[in-house]
Amino acid sequence: MREDLQVFDDVLQLIGNTPLIRLNRIANNLKGEFLAKVEAFNPGHSTKDRIALHIIEEAERKGILKPGSTIIETTSGNTGFSIAMVSVIKGYECILAVSSKSSRDKIDMLRSMGAKVYVCPANVSADDPRSYYQVAKQMHEEIKGSVYINQYFNELNIEAHYKTTGPEIWKQTEGKITHFIACSGTGGTISGTARFLKDQNPDVRVIGIDAYGSVLKKYHETKEFDAEEIYPYRIEGLGKNLIPTATDFDIIDKFVKVTDEESAHMARHIAKTEGLFVGYTSGAAFQGVKQLAEEGEFDENSKVVIIFPDHGSRYMSKVYSDDWMSEQGFFDSKNEASTHRIEFIK
Repeated sequence: MREDLQVFDDVLQLIGNTPLIRLNRIANNLKGEFLAKVEAFNPGHSTKDRIALHIIEEAERKGILKPGSTIIETTSGNTGFSIAMVSVIKGYECILAVSSKSSRDKIDMLRSMGAKVYVCPANVSADDPRSYYQVAKQMHEEIKGSVYINQYFNELNIEAHYKTTGPEIWKQTEGKITHFIACSGTGGTISGTARFLKDQNPDVRVIGIDAYGSVLKKYHETKEFDAEEIYPYRIEGLGKNLIPTATDFDIIDKFVKVTDEESAHMARHIAKTEGLFVGYTSGAAFQGVKQLAEEGEFDENSKVVIIFPDHGSRYMSKVYSDDWMSEQGFFDSKNEASTHRIEFIK
């Protein structure tokens, strides 16, 4: 980058150094200070830019990736977009196995970045040959010289956040952070960031947000995988029906579960109160904060950092669609459809 002109060589130089934004109206009745780490400011509009760049550049450094190589990944959408973006700049082919739970917006965005996309059924077991895990593995076996990112079981997923997200938050809060809260999917974001923060101050509380229908919270508490916990849910990029090794459960102090419905309404509420157009998991993250506040987790001295993972534009056909919300049964007397309608002037 030419610092004198602030001209960047490519979009990859814009990854990281996302802002902390104080939450005011939505947190005005809560004890403590609440700061959102808004990852939509990355060029690929999500926190997954960090791991895509780090893992691919490590593969290049080790000589695993060569000119003309194909990169394969399993994704709910955001990681795939970030990998596709990096692949465009670096000249690699990109194949993505995507869960059918991913929004149509996300799938269309992947295709627009030149990726070949396989949409796989969401509500099948991880070892089912139709699952996006197995489809990605099959593609990797069939395509000679391909590289499988495998974010769920890749230690570099954690390392990317240890080297970037953690130090950024520590510097931005001047080391005064007391709580770190993040949704847990692959676990890389929460684990890598928490590992750095706890290296600086072991007393920082780390709390993961999980979904009902996911196995993570119970596994954290019992160290046992319970398949009876698994059932379909709607939130993308949160929770799991397997145990990712990219999650360091020992460094997470606590998990809290949130519902699909409350998380969807919270995302919409954040947009209307803070002017931040955030994704479904951001709603889930702050819904978790609200529940933790009700449990007495915070006091007047708490400085809480919450990861807002991605941008609301990826959920236009879901949480920001009144039709979709109605189809899910998410509107009632407490939470009604948008009051402002589109009016056409003739």
